[in-house]
Amino acid sequence: MARYASDTEGYPREQSFAHHLHLLCSSVQVSMVKHNNVIPGEHFRKHWQNYVKTWFNQPARKTRRRNARQAKAVKIFPRPTAGPLRPVVRGQTLKYNMKVRAGRGFTLEELKAAGIPRKLAPTIGISVDHRRRNRSLEGFQTNVLRLKTYKQKLVVFPRRAGKFKAGDSAAEELANATQLQGPLLAIQQEKPLTELVKVTADMKKVNAYDKLRIERVNVRHVGARAKRAAEAEKEEKK
Repeated sequence: MARYASDTEGYPREQSFAHHLHLLCSSVQVSMVKHNNVIPGEHFRKHWQNYVKTWFNQPARKTRRRNARQAKAVKIFPRPTAGPLRPVVRGQTLKYNMKVRAGRGFTLEELKAAGIPRKLAPTIGISVDHRRRNRSLEGFQTNVLRLKTYKQKLVVFPRRAGKFKAGDSAAEELANATQLQGPLLAIQQEKPLTELVKVTADMKKVNAYDKLRIERVNVRHVGARAKRAAEAEKEEKK
């Protein structure tokens, strides 16, 4: 078998080339991609200018809303611009029940306690909601007081100028009456009162965690203990 001439004595030409290639790769460090990453395929030309939402009409809408409010105030004069009187109610669920807000309308019981007929209330700017129920005495008294305050400040204009009927205000009150701008009997949020006390030695001795654990055990065993006490009492009677 013929032998090929090679630079390395004693090796064929194919083995000599592989040997030199191995030496070349060993001398040059080639950095390869690590891990199973996503092959990058950037997409930069998205034409974002076509999807930008502009707000250049904001100043014009501000002017339009202001003109609409002024036109409405003129149309409903001399009624308040805020609309009819609303009750004070609490928000629903545990998350919002610490805040008060304006409700839909006064209940029939609140109108009766304030001395306002249910059919007269909408005609003098009081909203009515026959579906709402009074669940607390505090809320009931608050809304009754709100109705009475509104009734004292109310100025009723006659339906026809110069023709006064029962329930209409006097001419002097009508002359001095102005249209109420802004909220009608604004609702104020309640601020909790925080009482500051000095920490005493007796307070420091109390372990709140242990006390809570003991109370939890007491609640858990209240039924078994009551049963045991009843059985003991029955045994004593025998």
